[in-house]
Amino acid sequence: MKNQYTPAKVWAMDNENGGEWASINRPDSGARHEQVLPIGKHPLQLHSLATPNGQKVTIMLEELLAKGVADAEYDAYKINISESEQFSSGFVQLNPNSKIPALIDNSTDMPVRVFESGNILLYLAEKFGHFLPKEIAAKTEVLNWLFWLQGSAPYLGGGFGHFYAYAPEKFEYPINRFAMEAKRQLDVLDKQLANNEFIGGSEYSIADIAIWPWYGNLVLGNLYDAAEFLDVSSYKHLQRWAKQISERDAVKRGRIVNRSWGEEWEQLAERHSAADIDAVLSKKP
Repeated sequence: MKNQYTPAKVWAMDNENGGEWASINRPDSGARHEQVLPIGKHPLQLHSLATPNGQKVTIMLEELLAKGVADAEYDAYKINISESEQFSSGFVQLNPNSKIPALIDNSTDMPVRVFESGNILLYLAEKFGHFLPKEIAAKTEVLNWLFWLQGSAPYLGGGFGHFYAYAPEKFEYPINRFAMEAKRQLDVLDKQLANNEFIGGSEYSIADIAIWPWYGNLVLGNLYDAAEFLDVSSYKHLQRWAKQISERDAVKRGRIVNRSWGEEWEQLAERHSAADIDAVLSKKP
């Protein structure tokens, strides 16, 4: 086979072939520079970026505030991953895996750090008593889908998204491999939503909050510029759900937090109060 790749006996990092993120990706963990994280006035301190994983948490917090949960007020600071801010000593102390989002809760006797976006959703749902059913069967169904998302999204993002949108060249095999898996996942969700208003059943939950930033954004044309390639319009039930969720006020608010790209009315690098979001959304034509 022409240009067939033969793995070396021992793998070594190749900075010349890493694509868009070659300058920051390394095979080791830990802090690369000293930097203390800023601290705001609220007990909940979020350090994140408005990627799909980051949107999960800011949407959740805005949904809690919309429910009247005053203790869900939060400060949100942007972590610029292209500038390696996730490798600061302060952020690594909060999340040793150096991935956004990461949360610290100072409302407890001893501060609680929470990392991994799905775990942050679960933590907030249990702390405040919303968006996770109490009854065991219903709760388990929601958690089925929360963990489905945590296992499936890497195939969409790190798999399909990377090779389709970010890799230094277009490679047929990985694009086909991950496009097939992405479409299989879309079909799983479409069939679940054929008989359910929301992902976990009849009630809006952390399953919807977790899945929408990835698969909702994808089928609405907001992710990887791949809507036509993946024929997302064919997933009718998923389309219905994605549009329904996108119209929620908390989703409109949460999706812009820690965002520094797009239209002026959808960029809010830091959030410290509801007024910060109001000011940005007021710019929308």
